[in-house]
Amino acid sequence: MTATQNPRVLLAGFEPFGGETVNPSWEAVRAVADEPPGGVDVTAVRLPCVFGAALDVLREAVRAVRPGLVLCTGQAGGRPDLTIERIAVNLDDARIPDNSGGQPVDRPVVPGGPAAYFATLPVKRCVAAVRAAGLPASVSQTAGTFVCNHVFYGLMHLAATEHPTLRGGFVHIPYIPEQVVDRSEPSLPLAAAAEALRVIVITAARHADDIRAVGGATH
Repeated sequence: MTATQNPRVLLAGFEPFGGETVNPSWEAVRAVADEPPGGVDVTAVRLPCVFGAALDVLREAVRAVRPGLVLCTGQAGGRPDLTIERIAVNLDDARIPDNSGGQPVDRPVVPGGPAAYFATLPVKRCVAAVRAAGLPASVSQTAGTFVCNHVFYGLMHLAATEHPTLRGGFVHIPYIPEQVVDRSEPSLPLAAAAEALRVIVITAARHADDIRAVGGATH
């Protein structure tokens, strides 16, 4: 099943946050934009790690690029693989302040919006394709309640309310090795993360239907 007649793809990554000097999501997105997979036009946008402002930048990029597919990415330190998010929830509940000092607690992303949205990527198909390429990936049921989920929910709400042909989703990327030299947390080389994103872009652009495969969670 062909998923995307529009070959324009918008990739979004975040600026560094939480005391880091680099964010692997932006570095990977930029690498894919510099060397995109064949058959698609890729534009990259860097989002501020700020509630509200991140969605403003994303909305403007969607307006300017008019993509058929949007793939947002963020950093997930501690995870060992790329995790493709399934569900965005209508909740901002920040454990730490964002880069402007904002720390919303128990606040909806969109007042009056649905409780949640599913990604419109073939999540399990994308996971299988990344694994088939020899790279680590898994399904994630939650994008947290920080700015990543804020952007994921905002993207899906934008698609549902203003851009009905737009498809999109969110991918979390582990630390890159430069971030963990003094820690024991897992990491993934930048080249591997970028290549996994290329696989996800091609898979999502070619397919709308998902596969039935184990990808659930017990907690």
